[in-house]
Amino acid sequence: MAKPKRRYVCSACGSVTHRWQGQCVDCSEWNTLSEEVPETTFSAKHDLSSGGRPLDFEPLDAPGAPLQRRSTGLAEFDRALGGGLVPGSAVLMGGDPGIGKSTLLLQAAARIARDGGTVVYISGEEAAGQVRLRADRLGLAGAPILFASATSVRDILTTLRGMASPALVVIDSIQTMHSDMIEGAPGTVSQVRASAFELIRYAKESSAALVLVGHVTKDGTIAGPRVLEHMVDVVMAFEGERSHQYRILRSLKNRFGPVDEIGVFAMAGAGLEEVSNPSSMFLSGRENPVPGSAVFPAMEGTRPVLVEIQALIVKLQSGATPRRAVVGWDNGRLAMLLAVLEARCGLNFSSAEVYLNVAGGYRLSDPAADLAVAAALVSALADKPLAAGAVWFGEVSLAGEVRPVAHASLRLREAAKLGFSEAILSPDSGQAVPGISQHAAPHLSRLVDRIFAEA
Repeated sequence: MAKPKRRYVCSACGSVTHRWQGQCVDCSEWNTLSEEVPETTFSAKHDLSSGGRPLDFEPLDAPGAPLQRRSTGLAEFDRALGGGLVPGSAVLMGGDPGIGKSTLLLQAAARIARDGGTVVYISGEEAAGQVRLRADRLGLAGAPILFASATSVRDILTTLRGMASPALVVIDSIQTMHSDMIEGAPGTVSQVRASAFELIRYAKESSAALVLVGHVTKDGTIAGPRVLEHMVDVVMAFEGERSHQYRILRSLKNRFGPVDEIGVFAMAGAGLEEVSNPSSMFLSGRENPVPGSAVFPAMEGTRPVLVEIQALIVKLQSGATPRRAVVGWDNGRLAMLLAVLEARCGLNFSSAEVYLNVAGGYRLSDPAADLAVAAALVSALADKPLAAGAVWFGEVSLAGEVRPVAHASLRLREAAKLGFSEAILSPDSGQAVPGISQHAAPHLSRLVDRIFAEA
């Protein structure tokens, strides 16, 4: 029998080469090639159309009982999932080390188990004593969770198929699982793909909800083959800065609900606590308005969240190179906005250092933040605080025009609910909302005139 040829698979893009090299020729990533043995080799004469069984087709309107979501017991977790766990679904949760993934899943597993559901928690990273210490600290030692420390997929599936179908199966983590059907160490591309496939197939057959914990790389993406994200039904990212107590659970892919929904938690001594009103959390400490501070109503899925954008302008001596520093927003978009303010509004930022920060460790990707960032920059340059009861949102074009954005009414209602009385936005942004007045800013020059006139 011929020895199978070696091949190397890129963990970033999945491309295959027959020799190792430092850089992938397709995606240009470095040190992402790992060796694996081909799983199956088909000859050219092999006929795949014979030897199988015929499929039973069903119409899309076939009668059947609707799937009932199961609550995790954590409202913020349910919100990010789109309403709860769907039976038979596979959820992949990634996040930085120590961010609180295992703590969150242990809390959710304990609440489901106490509500009468069977929960199986498999840890490939920690021993039973280590998980027991965390459960004692969280006050969950009495929860009827079935726990085991194992890494063999064959042993896990044999155990699960020998018992009644559980409500939830947690695998912490998929990178530690090992299948004896595939050669290679745990964490390799072939092992992660094969282990996930077997576990997901069990979830579909048994209608048990499956949650896979995934490691992340240094740039924040989930480690392993990208096909793993295609195999699962839901991909979630648990985000946050270690220097901040707040954590955000973000839905990146969801076959059963809206994408980009978030759940907000606060890390406390007794575990993760839900934050039902994240707007008040990100706006805390604004009793005394200062120059360079603007409030922006961001949209996360269907939830409006008010955040504070802070800007600082530092004048430099002639000849010094100005610095641009951004935390929580896109650096390239800041450079574009500064160029628009200089070219279309006549402002000068070339001889000043510019610092921009989104308070609370929040990260913005909403283009509607352009107007709020511009307001914060102009306010810092004029050294004049903005109106304390105002919110700002709108997308800025390269011509300096302020364009409408989606969900204006939801943003305005959230601002009015939190006591804001004024909104500066683009023309034709939506219908009137009681309790908050709207002021149109069709061009950035109108915004600059407004702020400098108040100065």
